[in-house]
Amino acid sequence: DAPAQARAPRTAALLALSALAALLLANGGIWRNERLIAQGQPVFVALAPVDPRSLMQGDYMRLRFQLPPDPDERLALPQSGARPQAVARVDARGVAELLRVAAPGQPLVAGEFAIALVPKDGDWTLVTDAWFFREGEAERFAQARYGEFRVAPDGSALLVGLANADLQALR
Repeated sequence: DAPAQARAPRTAALLALSALAALLLANGGIWRNERLIAQGQPVFVALAPVDPRSLMQGDYMRLRFQLPPDPDERLALPQSGARPQAVARVDARGVAELLRVAAPGQPLVAGEFAIALVPKDGDWTLVTDAWFFREGEAERFAQARYGEFRVAPDGSALLVGLANADLQALR
């Protein structure tokens, strides 16, 4: 069939372009995260761990961060797609105090920074609500009192580890 043979090179080219686009997108995300880890501001946020086990996913710690109260209800899921931000400042040890919830782009005062909030199960959290670890390490990670983040100037953040009460990494 001549028309099918004529379409074959075009289809192969489209598949190759699609594969290239997927690789570029994935590598771009990896590059952004590596850059954030290397250049982001190190910040510790107090956490309240919960359930350390999932039968389907293996050992993990469900994380919960105490967000500041929001009298203006910015934490209601937005229709516009704009995410609220937790405004914080760090103490001399690098521990963040979450002060308030702000709309994106809201001005900050000196010494403050914003961390973008992420929707999760109808609520908001900082970056993620879980930390996965190898089987049998639950006892060590039960000592976690802080999530260790890297925060970019635009408020994007990445959870890079957990730390004990003395801010020592649990690895």
